[in-house]
Amino acid sequence: METWSEVAKIQPLASRIILNSIKKDRISHAYLLQGERGTGKEAIALLIAKGLFCENNSVSDPCLHCNACKRIDSGNHPDVHWIEPDGQSIKIEQIRNLQKEFTYSGLESNRKVYIIKGADTLTVNAANRILKFLEEPSRQTTAIMLTDNSQAILPTIRSRCQVIDLRPLHPGEFQNQLVKEGLDQRTAVLMSTLTNNFDEALAKSHDESFAIARRLVIQLVEVLLTNPEDVYLFIHQYWVTHFKERNEQEEGLDLLLFAIKDILYYHIEHEAGMVFFAPSDELLEKAARLFSQEKLLAMLQAVLQAKRKLKQNVHPTLVMEQLTLQMQR
Repeated sequence: METWSEVAKIQPLASRIILNSIKKDRISHAYLLQGERGTGKEAIALLIAKGLFCENNSVSDPCLHCNACKRIDSGNHPDVHWIEPDGQSIKIEQIRNLQKEFTYSGLESNRKVYIIKGADTLTVNAANRILKFLEEPSRQTTAIMLTDNSQAILPTIRSRCQVIDLRPLHPGEFQNQLVKEGLDQRTAVLMSTLTNNFDEALAKSHDESFAIARRLVIQLVEVLLTNPEDVYLFIHQYWVTHFKERNEQEEGLDLLLFAIKDILYYHIEHEAGMVFFAPSDELLEKAARLFSQEKLLAMLQAVLQAKRKLKQNVHPTLVMEQLTLQMQR
């Protein structure tokens, strides 16, 4: 999203609020943009910053072509500062460095912008330190704080920001965007179920590792249908050797959950809810014949239990061994 008209298609209320502020020259000294991943927080932050520094600003949209716009896009503008979590959190040293930077005059103007990604990860000391900026606002300073988890933001910080709520992307709109980028409809539906981050969805759709993950889920269903006695061997030879990292293991279980749900949906003739299989898939039809609804519900419960065990740091191989034993019954 590079223009406010594009933002308006996804976040109409947010774009209207911010655009009105820009047109009336009433930019807030601090914004808190809160919403799920993929709702456009970074794109909106960039647009605000470009609007403040654009050399050819036409009141609403920045030109996107001047040196200021290009440098903001590349992260090289000297008066636009990004703060991101260092590891799991934003630490007080990062805020101290930011404060030190703000003691200097702007290199090209007196205006400065700082953008804090993952503002919910501020340590208590860092959060208290950032309050100094928010409690003593300067007309020439704009803070933009981004968060996926608004509940973790200190009330003292929230009260000093203009809070902008970003709505989740509508699945249909998201899928249409992915199809325009070349994804087939079935893949777009699956990606919109896994993530609402556009860039992540595109990257995942072209990721060979993810393609293998999809195939492994299909193969696991086939083994359960045709040779259930071999499922334990399949898990050790193929599944655990591919899904090595925790996020991969969780995603593998998510895909398996979608596949089992689709078989259940086929049973109850709710094809619109399917995300993993195509309604015409022969494997889907075969699985629906051999697995009763009661069996599928038990399998769903087993997968959900396996996901909980992963969260509890149970060894992933043990989790999958227990899961396959439950699905064999």
